[in-house]
Amino acid sequence: MGTAIAVNYFQPGMEFYIVTFSPDLNTAMAHASEQVPLCVDLDGTLLRTDSLLESVVALLKQHPLAIGDCLLALRQGRAHFKAWIAERQVLDVTSLPLNNSLVDWLSSQYQEGRPIILVTAADRSIAEEFATHLDLFSEVLASDGKHNLKGEAKAAVLATRFGRGGFDYAGDSRADLPVWLAARRAIIVGNRRIQLAAAKVAEVERVFSGDQRTSTLLLRALRPHQWVKNLLIFVPLLAAHRLADGHSLLIATLAFVCFSITASAVYLLNDLLDIQADRLHPQKCRRPFASGELPLVWGVVLPPLLFLAALGIALLWLPLLFTLVLLGYFAITIAYSLKLKSLAIIDVLILAGLYTVRVIAGAAAVAIMPSVWLLAFSMLMFTNLALVKRYTELHTLQQRGGLTAAGRGWHVDDLPLVSAIGAAAGIACVLVLALYIDSQTALQLYQTPAALWLICPLLLYWIGRLWFKAHRGEVHDDPVVFALTDRISLFIALLSAAIMAVASGLGT
Repeated sequence: MGTAIAVNYFQPGMEFYIVTFSPDLNTAMAHASEQVPLCVDLDGTLLRTDSLLESVVALLKQHPLAIGDCLLALRQGRAHFKAWIAERQVLDVTSLPLNNSLVDWLSSQYQEGRPIILVTAADRSIAEEFATHLDLFSEVLASDGKHNLKGEAKAAVLATRFGRGGFDYAGDSRADLPVWLAARRAIIVGNRRIQLAAAKVAEVERVFSGDQRTSTLLLRALRPHQWVKNLLIFVPLLAAHRLADGHSLLIATLAFVCFSITASAVYLLNDLLDIQADRLHPQKCRRPFASGELPLVWGVVLPPLLFLAALGIALLWLPLLFTLVLLGYFAITIAYSLKLKSLAIIDVLILAGLYTVRVIAGAAAVAIMPSVWLLAFSMLMFTNLALVKRYTELHTLQQRGGLTAAGRGWHVDDLPLVSAIGAAAGIACVLVLALYIDSQTALQLYQTPAALWLICPLLLYWIGRLWFKAHRGEVHDDPVVFALTDRISLFIALLSAAIMAVASGLGT
């Protein structure tokens, strides 16, 4: 690519910034006269995401209190807001998900010598950086901080520059309809509704449709399979031998629903805030937001709506103490997503604590005071599992030749320390169970508490096997999911439940 030639483009009442990347402007103009220019939108078209929303999310993740400044900047117009955001947040355009099928087609057009112009409402600094990265464009037209190059404004600029019907245009939304109306042909990136709307105003040359339905992508993003973790809500009922109490079981079920809805809100928000790190992860890069399959706006709108729904259920039908625990859980998860997940050791303790909060929430819902034994066992067990999760992530990173986990405070050199602390937490968990067997609490709840000793070697075996699997790279990055899908783990759980039944005197 040659030296960029920057010029200002004027139209009555408008001024837009254009960058010409051709080393020879006369050559570029000659080529343009031979073939109809192909003008291409950026956000939602070339990119499977929105660069403005990406920038806003990245800024607010670093500076949450900047939301007030964002609103003030937005009051001065969208073009000003885009320039203001661009000045404060350097967006890594190389990590943004591309519409690969469109890029491949554009590359073939470029090889044939067709002039390709990037025409976007994004701020010019973002547009220029992207154009340099992709290296396909002879020119860039973009918003300049004063004028927003979108819709009618974009159509007017292109019609003046190339003449009506003198260019083809690739876009993705209803805002592009005026541009397609002024274009010779339309290239559509979008769903059937956009295709039908564009076909009414222009001749459609080519269509690049989405791969999956939004409902399917939303379901993936909500991660309902993770709701199984909220079964911990029922642990206090199980420990108190009150699962047969119909009213308490109904209340606990409502609590389960509240936590599941809240958990989905948190997953959406976490995926939105952690999108850059997810794109560097071998598995997480396929998540709906990170891959660009699901628009980021869903991650902005849905979390507060879901949490308000959960809060409404809690306020209507559950005790106030449970509602307070739910609020605390949501606040801690927000803090974790914004900052705490990047602090080594603290992140693990927070994860373990969030699992234990589920147990506390279940107890608060049915008015049971959880024993210190249950809380200690839960905290140590989930500290062990959280460290298995970190070990698995670092082990995968080491296999790929990486050194530092993106967005985390861990380094591959920490692997021996992680496994040592994790194994110690697991063994301490078994010790708590052993001490509990001879406690007054166990003597009151079980006819034959000594039978519970049989669970100790089972638990030791399971913890040891889990760490062996982790060392061999055979554990899913979420050990809870691994435990729920591993046949030996499920067999040990069933055997332990049978032992508890015998110790309780059931069937005698």
